[in-house]
Amino acid sequence: MGKKLYYEDAYLKKWSTTIDTVIEKDGDFLVTLTETAFYPEGGGQPSDSGTIGGIAVLDVFSENDTVFHKLPGRPEAGVIECEIDWKRRFDHMQQHSGQHLLSAVCRELYDANTISFHLGSDTVSIDIEIAGLSRDQVSEIESQANQYIFDNRKIHSYFVTSDELSRLAVVKMPKVTENIRIVETEGIEYNPCGGTHVSATGSIGSIKIVKTEKQKGVTRIFFKCGFRALAHFNDSLDILNAVSSKFNTGHSDIISRIDKLEQDYRQVLAEKEKLAEENASYLIRDLIQDSGGGIISYVFEDKSLKELQRLAAIASKEQDVLLLFGTLKDKKILFSHSGAAQVHCGSFLKAHLHSFNGKGGGNDKSAQAGFAAKEDMLAFFEFVKRELSEN
Repeated sequence: MGKKLYYEDAYLKKWSTTIDTVIEKDGDFLVTLTETAFYPEGGGQPSDSGTIGGIAVLDVFSENDTVFHKLPGRPEAGVIECEIDWKRRFDHMQQHSGQHLLSAVCRELYDANTISFHLGSDTVSIDIEIAGLSRDQVSEIESQANQYIFDNRKIHSYFVTSDELSRLAVVKMPKVTENIRIVETEGIEYNPCGGTHVSATGSIGSIKIVKTEKQKGVTRIFFKCGFRALAHFNDSLDILNAVSSKFNTGHSDIISRIDKLEQDYRQVLAEKEKLAEENASYLIRDLIQDSGGGIISYVFEDKSLKELQRLAAIASKEQDVLLLFGTLKDKKILFSHSGAAQVHCGSFLKAHLHSFNGKGGGNDKSAQAGFAAKEDMLAFFEFVKRELSEN
């Protein structure tokens, strides 16, 4: 079964031991050790990584209380040196201990129990039994959790018997009846847990709640602890400084500058819209004049379908007209009239589009069609012009 050193000392980084068994499987080697400090994945905490005899540890998992270490190569027999990837292990310890503390505060302040926990590579999350949290409530939770960190309360991990367990006010009852391990945060909670933890709350460093989401009657809290929280702060500060430099203003004035920018942008859009209306009106008048009272038809190089619809709307206000517009940009055709024409636009298009590899439709006064190729669109455009002129 092998001795589990991570239960005796979560801060152990290097040790010497011997190999008990080696099983070759799918090109890799599953190794068991006489003693191991490699934590196997479980209880929401990912497995450790590191090296065994200089060979990288790909995965660590437990089956029937035996810890297996997955290696890409076969280690040599005899005494071997093992080393934990300490940066990864300590990160997991900070996040896991931080989760215990944050969950305890949620219970303390709002009687909200944690029902699930996920320790991801970037963010940690817990689901708590509360329908939602206000910004002030989130701030209160975060503040109290960090106060407990500043208090530097001791965290003890130990095994208890069923009888000893019955005398503890545990957060929840463990799923096991043997080898019951308690993680005690002094003055805060007794929590049955098999994970690795820091020795005092001060080593968590800090807790930063990143966001919350409502999830079917519960609230999911996303957070980061320790060095992850510091990296998040540094990244956020870099972005803030970049924006501050861009606007040539201090941090406190950024929001007002953005508000002013949005206001100016809306004004520019309104002026642009007004100019577009004026230009469209001039264009329609020219097209009506050129049509000589017949069909107004034109293929535009770079106008969008939306712009064609604007032109059609303006034209219908000018007089009773029959419009046929095409756009090479979108490979689409707009066919419409103001109501005086006898043709049903939608029915006309549907009756002939299949011969030109087009798709579309509409109502009696307006219809549109799209084509895969410009050549098909232009051919259909000429066909419609010809049909309407003859009729």
